[in-house]
Amino acid sequence: MLNIYSAALVLRIKCHNEKMHILQPKHAKLNKKEIEEFLSKLNISKSQLPKIFSTDPALPEGCEIGDIIKIERKEGDKINIYFRVIV
Repeated sequence: MLNIYSAALVLRIKCHNEKMHILQPKHAKLNKKEIEEFLSKLNISKSQLPKIFSTDPALPEGCEIGDIIKIERKEGDKINIYFRVIV
């Protein structure tokens, strides 16, 4: 029998499995050209970037280990951009 508490739990699970929450920062996968330009501009390698796990639910579809993700986080009236490599 489904009561109000189990119905709320089912609703919460459904919402959690949706693609993106309204408060979640935008995550975008960089293409190969963008990756090359980004790494050469900063003169770094992928191993020097901060990491993000491949199991992170915020990652866009089709991401693989080694891909670089651009994260746009809105803080106040500014948009800060962060980069992570998938491990």
